[in-house]
Amino acid sequence: MARRVKVLLSKLGLDVHNRGLITVARELRDAGMEVIYIGNSQPKEIIRTAIQEDVDIVGVSSLGGAHLTLGSELIQEAKREQLYGRMGFVLGGVFPPADAEKLGAIGFDETFMPGATREEIVTSIQKLAAAKPKR
Repeated sequence: MARRVKVLLSKLGLDVHNRGLITVARELRDAGMEVIYIGNSQPKEIIRTAIQEDVDIVGVSSLGGAHLTLGSELIQEAKREQLYGRMGFVLGGVFPPADAEKLGAIGFDETFMPGATREEIVTSIQKLAAAKPKR
């Protein structure tokens, strides 16, 4: 029997627009993944929860414009805790298309913008989890 992918989802920072992330959480759950949703959190809280829950993927959503700053803090915290490389990191939300490349340079494995389909998100997360060391 295949191991279930375990995903932690959070709003990055104080942004309160959570409808899209709740939809993604439901889609991942319906695809057979275990989903932990912690709502609004700062980078250190997200990483602390990722450690406690021993997740495969950390997914954050940002619509408030702090994606580069808080995203960088999240990846740096993951590196400090030696999680980077063991877990996948994805970010979705509304941000300028040019920032997708910047987010990749920061260290996000995948970015999703408005219009990303359920299939794109689910498939990308499954592939990313399969490429990481087994927990």
